[in-house]
Amino acid sequence: MLGLRPTAAGPAGRFGAPRTARDAVTAVEAELERFLDAELRRARGTDEVFARQVAERVDAFVRRGGKRLRAAFAWCGWRAAGGSGDARAVLRTGAALELLQACALMHDDVMDGSPLRRGAPSVHVELAGLHRAAGMAGPPDAFAHAAAVLAGDLALAWADDLLTETALVSPQGPRLHEEWRAMRAEMVAGQYRDIHAQAAGSSGIDEALTIATLKSALYTVGRPLALGACLADAGPPVLDALRDAGRCAGLAFQLRDDLLGAFGEPAVTGKPAGDDLRARKLSYLLAVGVERAGASGDEEAAAALAPAGPDRPEHTVRRMRAALERTGARAAVEDRIGELAAESRRHFAASGAPDAVRGEFAALVARAAGTPAGDGA
Repeated sequence: MLGLRPTAAGPAGRFGAPRTARDAVTAVEAELERFLDAELRRARGTDEVFARQVAERVDAFVRRGGKRLRAAFAWCGWRAAGGSGDARAVLRTGAALELLQACALMHDDVMDGSPLRRGAPSVHVELAGLHRAAGMAGPPDAFAHAAAVLAGDLALAWADDLLTETALVSPQGPRLHEEWRAMRAEMVAGQYRDIHAQAAGSSGIDEALTIATLKSALYTVGRPLALGACLADAGPPVLDALRDAGRCAGLAFQLRDDLLGAFGEPAVTGKPAGDDLRARKLSYLLAVGVERAGASGDEEAAAALAPAGPDRPEHTVRRMRAALERTGARAAVEDRIGELAAESRRHFAASGAPDAVRGEFAALVARAAGTPAGDGA
């Protein structure tokens, strides 16, 4: 088992806590590099083909980065609950969250058939290319989808290993593990509700919010805040305030993601635009559009947003975008994002977090939700 080692000198000092969320992310990156280097050595000792084609691909995907929001929110939760001094446990928890995120993205891309992730081909697309280049037998996509699921499984195993190692040597290990266990179940439940709603042609706002909460809001902000707070031995009032803050901020994040998925630029987001509309995945944005079209008697918008065949042509996606604009759904979601971000800041302030940490949290929420940072209150 990898023991908890002193962090290298840097933004956190040799044993001290990172001073800012940016410093925390830098320190988490260092923890990830150490952990990944060790796991790659183990993989190469297990099997060279597996190591080269699967483990190294997972390693490259994780190192390619992303926003590292979950790691930063875990640090915010730890600091809000009074965490200080040796930050190794929260940094390694942040690293575990980033490995779990890699699993979620690889699996999500397979389920959605997404060709791009983080501005590069998705893992299953890379693996299909490997199949073709090697002249392997059978359908390339079938091989690639199966191999990408295994790559995601490996990222999940690594995440669980790192979290378990951290919990075993922490006085707050049982609480940390319980939060982690609940988060994993919520993620799977949210993903299932997502594909179930798509298959059922659902349009309800309550169902859309349930999916957004389970699939993204709790996992992106709520649970990372709680994981960090548990490591600082937070009491119930602090944890309750942080959970409320995380739920609001996480929903704001998911609603922004819905808007970017429908209207964003792939060159900016690093993933395709319109895929969720083309597949008619249930989102709060879509649900609001359907409700508003029905309430106003806009039959054209209602028809554009209604369930249809599995392969919507591009002109149909354009009609859906126009309907979301005309019904006011896009503007309503923008307004709701701002409200949720403000509510999140208020709940976070109620945790008793120091002013500096409140400012860091407000900046992170602004980054996640695409809103002004506010005053941290």
